[in-house]
Amino acid sequence: MENLLSLFGIRTAFAAPPPVPSTVKTFIGKVSTEILNPIIAILFAVASLYFLYGIALYIWSPDNEEARENGRVGMMYGIIGMFVMVSVFGILKFIINTTGADTNLINYV
Repeated sequence: MENLLSLFGIRTAFAAPPPVPSTVKTFIGKVSTEILNPIIAILFAVASLYFLYGIALYIWSPDNEEARENGRVGMMYGIIGMFVMVSVFGILKFIINTTGADTNLINYV
């Protein structure tokens, strides 16, 4: 591959990225475990409860079309909220893996 690239005059350099200082790794770990994980867990629980509220509203109001629509909206926003919280956990995992910090820092509450 390198010969093919040099044939076209393309030069490449393969260098390792600079190491991440241990203080940055510790800071990211503390922010993740002490601040973000509890907040995300609480927001995930709120989104789950909102989803369940939407289901209950939808089921218990078979004749009231406005209540059923509010139930549909509640279910939709609950699912969107849960998706966002799971995505945030994925982004946190990506950041922790990229910095080389300890992967045990992601405690899925």
